[in-house]
Amino acid sequence: MDAWGERLAGVRGVLLDISGVLYDGGEGGGTPIAGSVEAVARLKQSRLKVRFCTNESQKSRGKLVGLLRRLGFDISEGEVTAPAPAACLILKERGLRPHLLVHDGVRSEFEQVDTSNPNCVVIADAGDGFSYQNMNKAFQVLVQLEKPVLISLGKGRYYKETSGLMLDVGAYMKALEYACGIEAEVVGKPSPEFFKSALQEMGLEAHQAIMIGDDIVGDVGGAQRCGMRALQVRTGKFRPSDEHHPEVKADGYVDNLAEAVDLLLQHADK
Repeated sequence: MDAWGERLAGVRGVLLDISGVLYDGGEGGGTPIAGSVEAVARLKQSRLKVRFCTNESQKSRGKLVGLLRRLGFDISEGEVTAPAPAACLILKERGLRPHLLVHDGVRSEFEQVDTSNPNCVVIADAGDGFSYQNMNKAFQVLVQLEKPVLISLGKGRYYKETSGLMLDVGAYMKALEYACGIEAEVVGKPSPEFFKSALQEMGLEAHQAIMIGDDIVGDVGGAQRCGMRALQVRTGKFRPSDEHHPEVKADGYVDNLAEAVDLLLQHADK
């Protein structure tokens, strides 16, 4: 346990991924991962600051929080850092008018954004909306622009639902990058700006915070590149091979969020 004491010393805040850490999505909205509801409650009753940091792009923040509250989690919309609101700020700041290749569930986040005569494409996890016709339309918008701009809400390869692993936005983002000879701008994990935004909301420096996620690259690697510590849970999209990843090594591996919280409450902020 001394090793955990060293790894967790000085932690004052926790960033929690949502999908694969708190719950697995699926039919009927999904199911909480065993012990996660209680784990979040214990964290919020402690001295540690807590923020939820997600790449969820099939639901608006409001709908996501509503789902999580129905599943029993103590969470409010203001505690969630999500890519769609961040993307809207970027679009407005740069005068960009997006063609939206997004899920209907998140379209409401872009209601205040001008989408006429598009001069960029925003892509998110569109689910069944990733048809050839819709992908081709996004390609056509990009390829006719002198300086094409592709903004992607995350770059995940896959995620976990109760029915199994599901293809994520990253694969479709890469297809458009390849077809247009461009590089997407990623809003969401593992973007450093996204993590910095969450830290700013918490009022903490990177070395004072720890990320808990199920994605070895997006959650763990992204957080560590920002100077944070990161734990990987063996739930969600976790694969045993993640513990031997050639480029990213978590500061610790835990079976689930409940175990992570046990360790944090024992060793953090000391």
